[in-house]
Amino acid sequence: MQFLKILFWCLLAFIAAVFTISNWNAVQIQLWGGLIADVNLPLLLFVTFLIGFVPTMLYNHAIRWRLRQRLSTCERELFELRTPRPEPVRAAPVEMPVETIVTPTPIEPAVSPTTLPPAAV
Repeated sequence: MQFLKILFWCLLAFIAAVFTISNWNAVQIQLWGGLIADVNLPLLLFVTFLIGFVPTMLYNHAIRWRLRQRLSTCERELFELRTPRPEPVRAAPVEMPVETIVTPTPIEPAVSPTTLPPAAV
């Protein structure tokens, strides 16, 4: 396949060279202010080709770039939508037992107030 590409481009270059050699004539172009420019016909054809081709190529590249950006944005959003998100863990409501109010009973002292501690003796 690479051979066919090279053959095609060589054939195209050969045809362009034959056309250029056989049409090497000076062409007069009238410019503004009464100026006249003598330009070779192959150069004139090449410049007119570029004037038509370059804006179209730039427009095509801009459209393709914008479409690639939109496609990558859509792919990123689709990836985000497809990935499962962990759901937040919700604590189950715990039923608290009803507390009964217990009145504390007074604790009687284990030591009588009249006795002294052993270190005080």
